[in-house]
Amino acid sequence: MSDDEFDFLPLRVIRECSNGKRRYDPDGKRRLIEACLRPGASIAGLALRAQVNANQLHKWIRLQEKANSARAVEPSAAAFIPVLAIEPGSAPPASSHKQSATASRPTARLSAHLPNGVTVELECSRHDATLVAALIAALGER
Repeated sequence: MSDDEFDFLPLRVIRECSNGKRRYDPDGKRRLIEACLRPGASIAGLALRAQVNANQLHKWIRLQEKANSARAVEPSAAAFIPVLAIEPGSAPPASSHKQSATASRPTARLSAHLPNGVTVELECSRHDATLVAALIAALGER
């Protein structure tokens, strides 16, 4: 990493509060966090160059990672989940070797394809109707 990449260091203080807390330039702070996330970066060394406490820099990194993961999990605008109900006693579509085992006992099957690409499949007996209702209610709350 060259010195030209760190021309924003030390971080520019844009405001100092009466309680001693400092507010830093948001662009410089963002660039510092990105530099810390590079492979082989020394967070302690970058904190020294930025003239901030290493613990504070770790906190900024954790907050940024949390914000990034929250954005990645955010549901799309259309959060409808297509649900396919299969009549009890019908043959399972995936594998035929399970057909003899499932055909002998009455079952209910539920398959839901979630917006994030996950498919949830549930197969249960008629005695598990409350379980199926609870699963559908839980999926509806998301």
